[in-house]
Amino acid sequence: MRRVLVLVSAVCAALALLSSCAWGEADGEDGGRLPGAPTGVTAAAGSATSVHVMWSAVSAEGGIKVYEVYRGTTKVKEVPGAEHMVDVTMLKPSTSYVFTVRARDKDGRLGPPSKTVRATTPKALAADRSAPTRPGKADGRAVGSRAVQLSWSAATDDRDVVSYDIYQGEAKIHSVGGNQTATVVTGLRPGTRYSFTVRARDAADNLSPATAAVRLTTPGTDDGRGTAPTGFEARTTHRSDGAYYLELNWVPPRTDGVVTEYEIQLDGRTATSLVYGGSAPRERATYSFYLGPERGVSHRVRLRGRLPDGTWGGFSTEVKVTTGAQG
Repeated sequence: MRRVLVLVSAVCAALALLSSCAWGEADGEDGGRLPGAPTGVTAAAGSATSVHVMWSAVSAEGGIKVYEVYRGTTKVKEVPGAEHMVDVTMLKPSTSYVFTVRARDKDGRLGPPSKTVRATTPKALAADRSAPTRPGKADGRAVGSRAVQLSWSAATDDRDVVSYDIYQGEAKIHSVGGNQTATVVTGLRPGTRYSFTVRARDAADNLSPATAAVRLTTPGTDDGRGTAPTGFEARTTHRSDGAYYLELNWVPPRTDGVVTEYEIQLDGRTATSLVYGGSAPRERATYSFYLGPERGVSHRVRLRGRLPDGTWGGFSTEVKVTTGAQG
């Protein structure tokens, strides 16, 4: 055994200028473990001026803060760590591009680049206002408790079908290249009913009508509690311009993606919807909510978020408040 260790040490010394004999992932300058390189990276043209890039999540101690997407050597997008796809826009038609993805952890350490993937944008066609035909009959099946496989017949276009967009309800959750007529959608919830449709897109971003809905239920159980906002508080009501307002704050659900839309219920009925743009809060969210002009009126309030898979998550705990009261 000692002779083997001596031999390994000798080999490491001989190759020190070329490589490292360290076991496992490389260490950062601060001695911490670097995130790994993203795997499963794909790139497909979404239109004459955009490419859809996707990848698999990277595991890292402490979690991933952001993914950096590069076109060649230029960083073109920075995506929150819970997201694993992005549309790279403002590209040139009829141009080949090379993309890589790198993960940066919450301590700022940047991992190595993924393998390169290539995509070519199609030719731009002037004055194309004709949408593709509706894709043919769509079908699907559950493949485990958190994924489904979908398939459909190809759509046609007077030019070319560049991509297919997959919707769950009204939310776009996936996209594949125009040469594909099947895909696997992941990141779903066990024991949940889904309704998927497919739409075709051409180089001018014209969208076809949607297919008939494919209705599937993933096996398993999910009571929704794991997808509910936590730490929900209705701290105080304050008066402004003759009306009372309620200050809400909560921790967004921990999901495989960013929650950008919330439904707020007052006394058991939907009162309003809150939709964030590209900077939805991830650690704690706040919202000032109008209640009315009268003092001493009691209400029950709760909220839920629309998850990245297009479904609504579980409701937060319900809080009782009274206008004009501190609480």
